[in-house]
Amino acid sequence: MNEENKETSVLGVINHGNSKFGKISREARVEPKELELILQRLEDSGWIRVEKKKGWIGEKIEIKSTEEGIREFERQLKNLQEKWNQLENSYKSGNKQELEQKLKENKSFLPSMMMFGIIDMMMFSMMFSMIGTSMGNFIPAEYMQGMDNDVGDMSESDFGDDGGFDIDIGF
Repeated sequence: MNEENKETSVLGVINHGNSKFGKISREARVEPKELELILQRLEDSGWIRVEKKKGWIGEKIEIKSTEEGIREFERQLKNLQEKWNQLENSYKSGNKQELEQKLKENKSFLPSMMMFGIIDMMMFSMMFSMIGTSMGNFIPAEYMQGMDNDVGDMSESDFGDDGGFDIDIGF
């Protein structure tokens, strides 16, 4: 995931109400050292603010989005939605080469699209079936973790060795 996508992910996690450093790191899947740098850039941009409060056992730090940060995240979310719409249109046109090219161009955005629920997983898996590859070739393994919890009672044998889905939809 590139730096802009990491910033979008962190800003999105904060906008969804996570204000603690550890929770933001886990949810955005960003290492703590890297998260510090991202948070500094977001604060310098005026998109977040760091609030220090006194707690029972010392100082408590909360990270909050600013109005400008909320607008920026909404703009970035709209951009991700437009990229997904382009992928979807390429799939619907039936042009395998165009779809594969668009997937490659947007590879770094796919984890963010997954994170924010932009991707229709059934359509997404059909895209990979159409071009004859698996999600594992485009989505890093750490973003595929836990997906088996989201697909109901599918057994381990329903997943390929590379973390992708193997779904026969009858075409």
